[in-house]
Amino acid sequence: MPQASSSSSPATAAAPPPPQPAADPSPSAVPASEEALDPQTPAPPPQAQPEAVLTAAQKALRSKPTRPPEDSDKKNKKLKDVEISFPIVYGTISFWLGKKASEYNSHKWTVYIRSATNEDLSVIVKRVVFQLHPSFTNPTRVVEQPPFELSESGWGEFEIAITLYFHSDVCEKRLDLFHQLKLYPEEDTGPQSTKKPVVVETYDEIVFPEPTEAFFQRVQNHPAATVPRLPPGITLPPPGPMELVPHEKKRGDTKDHPLSQWFSNFSEADELLKLAAARQQVQAHIAKLRRQLSMIDGMPQQSKAVSVQGQQFGHG
Repeated sequence: MPQASSSSSPATAAAPPPPQPAADPSPSAVPASEEALDPQTPAPPPQAQPEAVLTAAQKALRSKPTRPPEDSDKKNKKLKDVEISFPIVYGTISFWLGKKASEYNSHKWTVYIRSATNEDLSVIVKRVVFQLHPSFTNPTRVVEQPPFELSESGWGEFEIAITLYFHSDVCEKRLDLFHQLKLYPEEDTGPQSTKKPVVVETYDEIVFPEPTEAFFQRVQNHPAATVPRLPPGITLPPPGPMELVPHEKKRGDTKDHPLSQWFSNFSEADELLKLAAARQQVQAHIAKLRRQLSMIDGMPQQSKAVSVQGQQFGHG
């Protein structure tokens, strides 16, 4: 599963401090206690007290954190032994341009991140940054609303960095993913075709351990989320209506996406079928090897030596 990571820019050298003004020898620079003020003259505005002359009591009073309201405590309270996961798919779909292809523009492709069930991911994702090859104009592309995807055209394959930024109540860290853009099909899948794209997708799950109560309540009925039952002793009020993001008229899902016919199905049932098929292939191969071994064991010693020698030299 992907791990969230954060990075920070190296600290730059601080600029030199601005020159301090020379002390003003005029009477206004004299402390008020030593100055004869005219009763008719309005008192000058109070000056900010320098940090150096603050009393210990004033410092303690100023640095004392303000206790957040009780409602804020509840919203930020972590749920121990609870994990919320979001199955995701990220990848690329590339189309060969055929007769329209040129030396430096042979394919049109789309890179994206989506829910594994094509539900709306903007419930957790605030924006996605795609980092393309430096040869592209403006290689850093920011997408701030679903669907979180980017379409381009070109001729070369390269690694695309995909960075996810989450809403503040979801996770403070970002998540970095990497995907290799593939334009050309494998040899065993046949030649290039303008009708059949090259699809490369990766399934993964984003796991949020110890979510806040507010986050849990907000997504516990969301179809893209895998939300467990709360541990015994923890009860939360029923969730309110799901908040709608202003820009999403279709909830931001990708079920009716123009490329959805090429999306891979990563359901658990399909994965179990693939595992069962692979297991049958392995068992059939093991049975074949056992038959070969039993035939060798049944041969006379001289025949065995000839057979073994023939296999060693590639004649068996």
